[in-house]
Amino acid sequence: MPPLMSRIFWFVNKFFMVPMFRLGFGPFFGNPFTGYIMVMKVIGRKTGKVRLTPVNYAIYKGDVYCISGGRTTSDWFRNLLVNPDVDLILPSGSIHARVEEATDPKLKLILARQVLKNAGFAGFFEGYNPFTITDDELARKIEDLPLLRFHPLGLGNGPSDAGGWAWIWAFVITAILIIWLVR
Repeated sequence: MPPLMSRIFWFVNKFFMVPMFRLGFGPFFGNPFTGYIMVMKVIGRKTGKVRLTPVNYAIYKGDVYCISGGRTTSDWFRNLLVNPDVDLILPSGSIHARVEEATDPKLKLILARQVLKNAGFAGFFEGYNPFTITDDELARKIEDLPLLRFHPLGLGNGPSDAGGWAWIWAFVITAILIIWLVR
């Protein structure tokens, strides 16, 4: 991905997507054009701080999958190698999961293609069309692309749970209604 596009995605993810998911508005942003997004709560390998990272995903046979577009150099990927337990904020709810790299070539081909399709317009930034590329060509293109499998272990903390931000919009709407009713 070109550096400018990478910077734009970083800005939009940090200052728009993550806050929207923390506020509980995740379900309103998934569609075939913009893609289907989840937010991972990853523990930093050096700082131990929680890092919130939006990624595209696919669900297959009860597990959640994503790919690391930055290959093995992305910080969130390296953080997951050190701390494989993670909370995922999906549009439909939050789960706690353990991550592992999925290395089966057949599974990797199927799910990398699906994640790229689920990425909407961003799926084309790898330099090919995930809907029309042949299996052989796709297999060559994703050789160094890690596919991560998140196996759900239980519930995770979501926007409406302690530490989430969904209370903010509920509070604001309630305050506006009270003020409107009093007048």
